[in-house]
Amino acid sequence: MALTDNSGERRPRAPFAPRVLAFAKATALTLGSIAVTMLGLVFITFVIGRVMPIDPVLSIVGEQASRATYDAAYEQLGLDKPLFVQFLYYLWDVVRGDFGVSLLNARPVAEDIARVFPATLELATFGVLIGVIAGIPLGVIAAVKRGSWIDQIARVVALVGYSMPIFWLGLMGLLIFYGILGWVGGPGRLDIFYMDIVPTRTGLILVDAALAGNWDVFRNAFSHLILPGTLLGYFSLAYISRMTRSFMLEQLSAEYVTTARVKGMSERAVIWRHAFRNIRVQLITVIALSYANLLEGSVLTEIIFSWPGIGSYITTALLSADMNAVLGGTVVVGMVFIVLNILSDLLYRVFDPRSK
Repeated sequence: MALTDNSGERRPRAPFAPRVLAFAKATALTLGSIAVTMLGLVFITFVIGRVMPIDPVLSIVGEQASRATYDAAYEQLGLDKPLFVQFLYYLWDVVRGDFGVSLLNARPVAEDIARVFPATLELATFGVLIGVIAGIPLGVIAAVKRGSWIDQIARVVALVGYSMPIFWLGLMGLLIFYGILGWVGGPGRLDIFYMDIVPTRTGLILVDAALAGNWDVFRNAFSHLILPGTLLGYFSLAYISRMTRSFMLEQLSAEYVTTARVKGMSERAVIWRHAFRNIRVQLITVIALSYANLLEGSVLTEIIFSWPGIGSYITTALLSADMNAVLGGTVVVGMVFIVLNILSDLLYRVFDPRSK
């Protein structure tokens, strides 16, 4: 099959074999970079587990154990082997999804993470949706109305979002909107009365309640989610709106925008059809990074609101010297960050053919 160029002449399409080879090469490079990054993540967590001033053997047997009991546990954990061999064992366990057993509840860490991670996912997803829905239009309007009162408000909103301590905002939010006004639910994901009513299918309470058709549980879960989710959404909004404003200012000062205006194109079309279209690729990366930051950085929010997510799980494990849980949670969060970066890169290639 032949293609037609601008002059109307037909030119042959590129041979099939080179295109397949180029695609295979790009796929191999991507998979190789993923493998190297994952290996580096596992190695870092292994090193952290070895340099922490916590004796994993004492955490298991207790300080009153005899020397023989200590030595037996030491050998059972494989700590008598060279560090390189220990790392290979650890790497093999991680590949199989085995993060060991939690010292707090004697359950596999992988099961605990599968239980608590949906709570963090639900919270972060709600927050990033607020950041996208409110932050992108705010950033675009601020750029279009540069120097106006709208622009000043947008800049103040972003500044406050970056500078205000999240624990203070969380406590004030609980005091005002829950304690005084009673507009939202309090700490936790559900009131005690509504716990264990709907069957757990996804771990996302809103989704599980909707699937079960239990709208009382759905409303109660949403009332608990709205305050911590809005708090995280505010920080996401501050970041996304600031970056959107910066990208739009760069595009609005470009020559093609001036040309479009001279030709009589409407301001709405210039802004959304041309300028905004050219920043979509950059926004994909910004949104992915914001989402990843919410997933891994919601520790304080989860602690303040008693939200049973992976952040509070890792914190509790660290305070209890449960290193299996700490390292397992760290690996999972790191893998999520890597996956989101890969996804943003793939979307980048979809929306920007020049990057292929």
